[in-house]
Amino acid sequence: MQRSAPARWPHVEAFLCARGADRMPHPGGTLLDHLRRVARLLSAWGAEPALQLAGLCHAAYGTDGFDGSLLDTAEREVLTELIGDRAEALVYLYASCDRAAVYPRLGAGRPVVFRDRFTSREHMPAEADVRALVEITAANELDVLAHNTELAQRHGPDLYRLFARSRELLSAPAWNACAGQLARYAPSRGS
Repeated sequence: MQRSAPARWPHVEAFLCARGADRMPHPGGTLLDHLRRVARLLSAWGAEPALQLAGLCHAAYGTDGFDGSLLDTAEREVLTELIGDRAEALVYLYASCDRAAVYPRLGAGRPVVFRDRFTSREHMPAEADVRALVEITAANELDVLAHNTELAQRHGPDLYRLFARSRELLSAPAWNACAGQLARYAPSRGS
């Protein structure tokens, strides 16, 4: 019998700890602290359970912005067994995102051509997957910037532009959080 998303959380967190997430430094404490905050933020925004689980595991394979990983991409079936097909597919999509190639394409029309940083292949994910990617990205970045002033100063303006340009891909609560936290980085009207 497959467990519901909330019932899986303790098992997922135990797995993440066994893989070292509770010992890996990250802005705001450990990687596990960050993963929990991202999942809670997605939950507060009303994200579906699979997206919340993806948020809890979004850095399992490492990311284009965070080198540490808890699993090799050859172990995808391990994560799939733990969190389900949909959530694992979103974790892989997030982890494999070649940000330099994909971010400029977000909000620039559809479909979004996605570049996998692990394989260098390009493909066009379904719109629901692109929306999930942007939602996880927003939750991740808002949490990182809230816990690291230097990164906020350096990346805040670019992230404000990314989320403003991608606003139609974000849920209303996610956009409101982005606009609120990143407002100070918005271009002034005269710029």
